[in-house]
Amino acid sequence: MQKSAFRVEQYLLILSFLLIGQMVIAQKTYIHCGSVYDMTNEKAKKEVTIITEGERIVEINNGYSEVPDDATYINLKEQTILPGLMDMHVHIEHESSKTRYMERFSMEDADVALKASQYCEKTLMAGFTVVRDLGGTGVNVSLRSAIDKGYIIGPKIFTCEKALATTGGHADPSNGVRKELRGDPGPDEGVVNSVEDAYKAVRQRYKNGADVIKITATGGVLSVAKDGSGPQFTVEEITAIVDAANDYGMVTAAHAHGAEGMKRAVLGGIHSIEHGTLMTEEVMKLMVEKGTYYVPTIIAGKFVAEKAAIPGYYPSIIVPKALAIGPKLQSTFGKAYKYGVKIAFGTDSGVSYHGDNGKEFGYMVEAGMKPFEALYSATVSAANLLRISEDYGTLEVGKMADIIGVSNDPIEDISEMERVNFVMKGGKTYKNEISNK
Repeated sequence: MQKSAFRVEQYLLILSFLLIGQMVIAQKTYIHCGSVYDMTNEKAKKEVTIITEGERIVEINNGYSEVPDDATYINLKEQTILPGLMDMHVHIEHESSKTRYMERFSMEDADVALKASQYCEKTLMAGFTVVRDLGGTGVNVSLRSAIDKGYIIGPKIFTCEKALATTGGHADPSNGVRKELRGDPGPDEGVVNSVEDAYKAVRQRYKNGADVIKITATGGVLSVAKDGSGPQFTVEEITAIVDAANDYGMVTAAHAHGAEGMKRAVLGGIHSIEHGTLMTEEVMKLMVEKGTYYVPTIIAGKFVAEKAAIPGYYPSIIVPKALAIGPKLQSTFGKAYKYGVKIAFGTDSGVSYHGDNGKEFGYMVEAGMKPFEALYSATVSAANLLRISEDYGTLEVGKMADIIGVSNDPIEDISEMERVNFVMKGGKTYKNEISNK
C-alpha cells in the first residue's frame, strides 16, 4: 500500500509540473503597435494591441489595452507592423559562390546542413517566417524538421525535397559529371521521361518527405548545360505530375524561362510559374484564364547577370545564359503585372544571398507594382498559393502569431522591408532591436 501511495504521489507531482509548464507556455503576450497593416485591406490601423497566446493570435483590440501583471509586454508603439513575410522560392541548402560547383563533390550532407543553418537564421531575421524551398539534395527536409523541433532557428519550410527534371534537364543531378560517375538517374533521383516515371517520381518525393512538387519545365541558367530556355517536359508528363501531386494534396511549381515550356506547364495544370523570363502575351493570357500564379524572382536575375561579369565566378557554359536571361526578368514582371497575372512573392535566394530577400520588394515597385500589392504578394497571395491561408497571410484572431515590424511606413518607402527590426514566429520573439522602455 505504501509503495502504491508513493507512486500516486510521484504521478501527481509529475502531473503538476506538466500543468505548470503548460501554464508557462500559454502565457499571454501583449503587443502595443503604433501602426498595423493586417493585410485585410489597404488602410493601416493606428494604436492597436495584438494579444498572443502560445503560437496564435487570440485578440486584436483598438487602442492600447492594459497589460496584466502576469503577461509579457512588447512595446512596438513606434513601429509599423505586418504579418510575417513569405518567400515562395528559396534554396535553403546552399548559396552562390565561386566554389559552389565543386562543393557538390566535396561536402557531406552534414556539412551542407551545418552551413545551411546560418541561411535559415538569416532568412528568419529578414522577416520571412515562411518559405517554400524549391530544390536541393534532400537535406532541406531535415532542415525543415530541425526548425519545427526547435533544434535550429529558421522559417517554417515547405519543401519540394528534390526538383523533377528530364534526362539532361535543368535538375538532372548528373549534369556536368564525367561519364563513369554519371549513371542513368530515374524517378528515384527525380528524373522523368514518361507518364509512368512522373507518377513514380512524385510518389518518391512524397515518401522522402516533400511538401510540394517542383518541375524544371525548361532549361536553366545555372545548370551545367547549354540550353537555358527550351521546353523539357511534354504536356502529358506535366499533367501526370500535377495529377499525382494533387492526389497527395501537394502544390506544384514550374521553373521556366522559355515560353513554350511555360505554356505546356500551364496547360498541364501547374500552380505557379517561376522566373518566367521570356513569357509572351499568349502565356500571360493562359495564366489569367487558368489562375496560375507567377513568382518572378527579379533579384536572382540581377544577381546572376552581375556575377557573370566576374571572370571565373561561374563555369564558362553558364556565363552567356546568365548575361542573356538575367537582365530580362524585371521587365517581364512589369508586363505580367500590368496584364493581370496573379503574383506571389519569390526571390530564388540561394542563387542570390540569403537575408537579402527584402530587396525584391524594391525591384517589384521599380517595375510598376504598387507598394501595398508587393506586400500583399508576400502575405495573402503567398498564403493562397501555398494553401495555408487559414493560418497565415493576415493578422487576424486565430491565425499564427507571425508578426514583423519596421521603423517606418513601407507604403511610403518600400526599402523599409530591407530593414526588419522585429520578428515573431509562432508567438516566439526571435528578433527585437527596439527599446521596450
